[in-house]
Amino acid sequence: MVRQEFMEQAAKLARSTEVLPGGVEELASKLQHASDTNTALRVKLGMDPTRPDLHLGHTVVLRKLREFQNLGHKIVLIVGGATAMVGDPSGKSETRPSLTKEQVEENAESYFEQISKVIDVSKAEVVNNADWLHKLNFIELLQLAGKITVAQMMTRDDFAKRYREGKPISVHEFFYPLMQAYDSVAIDADIEFGGTDQRFNTLLGRDIQAAYGKKYPQLVMLLPLIEGTDGLVKMSKTYPEHCISLTDSAKDMFGKLMSIPDALILKYSELLTDFSPEELKEIETDLNSGSVNPRDIKLKLAFTVTGEYHGKQEAQNAQDEFINVFSNKGLPEDIPEISGKKGKNILDVLVELEFVQSRSEAKRLLQGGGVKVDNEKITAPDYIFNLNDSVILQAGKRKFAKLVNK
Repeated sequence: MVRQEFMEQAAKLARSTEVLPGGVEELASKLQHASDTNTALRVKLGMDPTRPDLHLGHTVVLRKLREFQNLGHKIVLIVGGATAMVGDPSGKSETRPSLTKEQVEENAESYFEQISKVIDVSKAEVVNNADWLHKLNFIELLQLAGKITVAQMMTRDDFAKRYREGKPISVHEFFYPLMQAYDSVAIDADIEFGGTDQRFNTLLGRDIQAAYGKKYPQLVMLLPLIEGTDGLVKMSKTYPEHCISLTDSAKDMFGKLMSIPDALILKYSELLTDFSPEELKEIETDLNSGSVNPRDIKLKLAFTVTGEYHGKQEAQNAQDEFINVFSNKGLPEDIPEISGKKGKNILDVLVELEFVQSRSEAKRLLQGGGVKVDNEKITAPDYIFNLNDSVILQAGKRKFAKLVNK
């Protein structure tokens, strides 16, 4: 019989998560057993450092890990030194490019610097799955592969879809979920975290643990993926214009949060803050009733999230500037002064200033009315800067430059 205190603790930990297979009660049972035996749960998060920076979508899982860490449980962070060299096919419509050992190590160093903004990395156990996966001999690899069938593997939506569409599936991609599952055996995980797109991989970890003799296989806790600032596709560095990175400045982070659709306010508040259930209920009521301007709710959300990663003073400065620029129609105080753009095409200038990633993105921004010169919209892609004095170039809502004739 699970005691009430652990049922309550499990319910709080499980907020916003899907707990598989036994739900909150199984989580409560694990928490109670850990307490009774004075043994910390081993909570697993695997990370394939495929890019050098993290975004707010990654923090949804990290914030939940922090809750376990605050209760004294052991967070095990697995750097995918081996798995990243294969590439996770989850949700992909084509074979994902592999990374070199050097790329993995470089990206991992950046990851941990950013992760430390959310959890105490010094108290976590940090391991690299290359340490055990690279040591498996051929017989051991065959034994691992023998614990799952092709039919099971083809139940994955991404593989099934690609097979139906006649798109290639490399045999090595089948090994990714097996490798991730074997990680749970290697570190003796009690709980594994992931996004909802990791359902197959994380549940396979339970099966592989059982196949290798673990009496009580890991519990799986899945967290929602959040959409980017467009409100349409999940937040990803693949779509940088809609992504809020942990490396963004306080000003950019605040501005991007203020740009999210009203429909995302409650979801962002639930997954990216420590707002209480009562506060979340109040936000929901205010949004549904229309009694409060959604902009005011977003101001609180943006201040809270920006303050967590940049400090309250930087968040306050970002808020003051946002109100000045967008509410009072003012200009930022720190517009950079740029020379050497006279006679240049506007598409080239936007790319050179890194306001956009490419000329095609610059064209889309122009066509959408998102580019202004001295507050006048510019839509012609052949616009040339003939500078006699200086002009203010604005791209989107948050990017400004003062172009001078020097």
